[in-house]
Amino acid sequence: MPREVAKRLFAKEFQASNLTYKDGEDQFAPTYLLTPTGAKCNRVFIVGTLTEKTNIGSDSEFWKGRVSDPTGAFVIYASQYQPEAAQALSEIEVPSFVAVIGKPNSFKGQDGTLIFSVRPEIIVPVDGDTRDMWVKDTIYNTADRLVAMKAGTDADAIKAKEHYQTDVEEYKTMLLNAARSLKQMEVVVTSAK
Repeated sequence: MPREVAKRLFAKEFQASNLTYKDGEDQFAPTYLLTPTGAKCNRVFIVGTLTEKTNIGSDSEFWKGRVSDPTGAFVIYASQYQPEAAQALSEIEVPSFVAVIGKPNSFKGQDGTLIFSVRPEIIVPVDGDTRDMWVKDTIYNTADRLVAMKAGTDADAIKAKEHYQTDVEEYKTMLLNAARSLKQMEVVVTSAK
């Protein structure tokens, strides 16, 4: 069975997500995270700045990292069960641009709320151009989901709108802010020349 396509989404949307479900009754059926714009995620693809990392393990390495994009930050955890990702995370300098493919993971916080993180399968250093391309692609992917939500033609978008009462305007603003971050970066790069 081929791996599922990793969905591109911004940290703000990921942080607002709280709906998980299994697609089927089988014990091996994949678990999905449905986001407020209707992305059905078994895996995610994120690119941003690794702003911090900490080895929080006591008996073995267990790395926690923070990857920031223009809308917020993802928390990632890599342990002995993701040895390549844990090794990579331990070696990557902070701050660095990184690309991460991983699975959404949830656990209950002390107050009982669901907290989501990403369990990386792969984490690699990338350059600023790759980060900018990811931001552009993620803007387009998210905009497509918003169009589907508004049209009411996609089952996942309909389910997301019913569950989250998604404010499309809020996510349009998020996309505009992400686009502005690219222009600000262009200004910084141009003024540095």
